[in-house]
Amino acid sequence: MSDEQKYSPGVKKYIKEAEKFLDQKKKALERTKNFKFDTIAVHGLYTVEEALNLNQGAVIEPLYLSTAQAYRDSDELEAALSYLIPTWCYSRFANPTTYYLEWALALLEGYQTGCDTSCLVTASGMSALMLAVDCFLVKQTNGPEKINFVSSIQIYGGTFQHFSVRKMQERGIEVRWVHHPEDLEEWESKIDENTRFLFSEAPSNPQLSFCDVKALADLAHSWDIPFIIDSTCATPALMRPFAYGADIVIHSLTKSITASGLAMGGALVSRKPIVTKIKNDHPLFKESFAEYVKFLPFRDTGPAASPTNALFALNDLRTLRSRMDLLSQNSEKVAGFLEQHPRVYQVDYLGQESFLYHPLAKKYMKLVDSDDGKGHEINRYGHLFSFRVDGPPQNARKVFDGFNLIMRAGDLGRIKSIATIPAISTHLQQGEEARANADVPPQMIRLCVGAEDPDDIIADLDQSLNSL
Repeated sequence: MSDEQKYSPGVKKYIKEAEKFLDQKKKALERTKNFKFDTIAVHGLYTVEEALNLNQGAVIEPLYLSTAQAYRDSDELEAALSYLIPTWCYSRFANPTTYYLEWALALLEGYQTGCDTSCLVTASGMSALMLAVDCFLVKQTNGPEKINFVSSIQIYGGTFQHFSVRKMQERGIEVRWVHHPEDLEEWESKIDENTRFLFSEAPSNPQLSFCDVKALADLAHSWDIPFIIDSTCATPALMRPFAYGADIVIHSLTKSITASGLAMGGALVSRKPIVTKIKNDHPLFKESFAEYVKFLPFRDTGPAASPTNALFALNDLRTLRSRMDLLSQNSEKVAGFLEQHPRVYQVDYLGQESFLYHPLAKKYMKLVDSDDGKGHEINRYGHLFSFRVDGPPQNARKVFDGFNLIMRAGDLGRIKSIATIPAISTHLQQGEEARANADVPPQMIRLCVGAEDPDDIIADLDQSLNSL
């Protein structure tokens, strides 16, 4: 019996209704793809028609706090739970407010890349990371006993912990660390037939290391494996890795995208299709990876985003491009001041021409839809950097403790300037040896510059540094 024959007339009626709705959504998607980045960030796929027909004319996307969706009858329930019609069903699976954020993020990451994309929003950046990598670390029938993946060691401390403890120590999956992410030969030397994916973070937190995104994607694809990149600190306003061949982009939405600091969230965005040699019979696994994760692993593990957090993120997303432009310019001025300060022996900022990773960042980090007057986009390098205080580690602590305006916290990406000492906060659990390998010395202060007047931030840094 065919799928069409096995459903009742009532179920078929709902399928027909859904086809009309999906056709309208498809037209809206194609229309939205022609808009500029800022327009997509402001509106996403929330159309005038949807506002009037479904949401009582609400200009801003509504917040759906209900935990579950009610259905008109058993036929609609069957159609929905069989994935035959659009549904959100239960907020562990999905939510209408979260959908609005997912659609906007998918469009922004795919903007001018030539790629179709899909997105899954999660409760945190770490849950997005876990869902992205776990699908490639399953044991295949008649596959090798030992599998591995290759990652830059210059990554966020929580990611390092997840890879080294949750994957390597607890599950016996080998992590092969790359110590110089700009060195393609080092990446090549770590890959073999049992490698499942390549992973990097660009820019990395807190070292501001960078990789050659296109070269790494090409290298991964030559082995029939995906390249996964954490692009949290760049955001799609400054870099869209799909344009260079990346398969999956991870974000901690808690950071630069939700600059207000009012919400936590993560995002897994995938191109259609991804490259992978993993055998999986589900049609979405390769064709729309983020949707596959949403329908199956995410549904079963439950790291769902709060609808309230999704709305906060969506609201901050609307001004992403102009905000990242302002914060990048502020950071460049502050970093320039620190580079000349006698109490600072090193500044790690992608906008400094003397910095090791500046050439790679210049190649990839550009303010979307900007123009230098010659038809080229303007380089912007984000609002994260670090500086290293001269003398023993106690000097860095003294400077850190002396801030009057800059907030002391383990956070980043805020509209307010925030600093931390990674060796005793975000990267504490790595241990001294791993921190040394990842170039995270105790003299390092990580600074994420906000939207204050940069002269006020400079004055705060100056008074504290001069206390030494």
